[in-house]
Amino acid sequence: MLKLTPAERSDLRSQAHGLKPVVLIGEAGLSETVVKEIDAALNAHGLIKVRVFGDDREARIEIFDTICADLKAAPIQHIGKLLVLYRQQKENSKTSNSAPKGKGLREVTIVKPSASGTKKPTVKKVLVKGNERVTQGGNIKRAKQRQSSAKKTVLR
Repeated sequence: MLKLTPAERSDLRSQAHGLKPVVLIGEAGLSETVVKEIDAALNAHGLIKVRVFGDDREARIEIFDTICADLKAAPIQHIGKLLVLYRQQKENSKTSNSAPKGKGLREVTIVKPSASGTKKPTVKKVLVKGNERVTQGGNIKRAKQRQSSAKKTVLR
C-alpha cells in the first residue's frame, strides 16, 4: 500500500469530491476482471471512486483493503458504499517526448480550404514563436503589448 501524509490525503479527498464512480462492484464481490478494470482506471486517472453494492460493511472494508494491497494503491476515503483510491500515474512516453510548454518555438499546422471547395486544402507547417498566434484565417499575428496606464507613464 502507498503511504500518504494527512495533508496529501485531504487534498486528494477534495479533488475526488466531484468525481463519479468509475467502477461498480456488484453482489458477486471482487473478481479478477473487476480488479483489472480498477487497475486500468487507476492507470488512466490516478484518482478514482469505486461503488460497492452490498450492505455488509465488513465486506466493503475487506474489499477496500484487498484492492489497495493488490494494486499498490493508497486508500483515501471510505464513506458508505463509496471507496476512493489513489495511485500515482506512470509517465507516458507521449508526454515525456513532447516539447516543454511555455515560451519558445512551436510547430503549427495551418490548413486552408480551396477557394472553390472542390480541390484539396493547402496544408502548411509553420514555426510560431511564444508571443505569436495563428488567426482563424491562418495568418500569424504577434500578441499585443499590454497597455499601460497614462497616469503611470506621466509619473515616471
